[in-house]
Amino acid sequence: MNITPHNLIYHELIGLNVTVANSTNTCQNGISGIIVDETKNMLVIETNDSCKQIPKKCNTFHFELGEYNVSVCGSLLLSQPENRIKMRNKKHKLNWRCA
Repeated sequence: MNITPHNLIYHELIGLNVTVANSTNTCQNGISGIIVDETKNMLVIETNDSCKQIPKKCNTFHFELGEYNVSVCGSLLLSQPENRIKMRNKKHKLNWRCA
């Protein structure tokens, strides 16, 4: 199944381009790169010069999916990656737009 703006939160995030759009820690705003690892509570983002561990909770992320930019509240991602597939029955509204 292809990743679309509608089903992004139910898929593997490793390898996607992401930007921290809004964070309670202002030092993390604007961090962008490729997701190289994911745990229940953290995303590891590889930037140009290092890897940053960013908590999912209290952050908003912008994912680039081809021609779409998808904004996801980190609280929707709070689970182990392998368990997110079980959440498919719950419908969540995501904000997305064409780039």
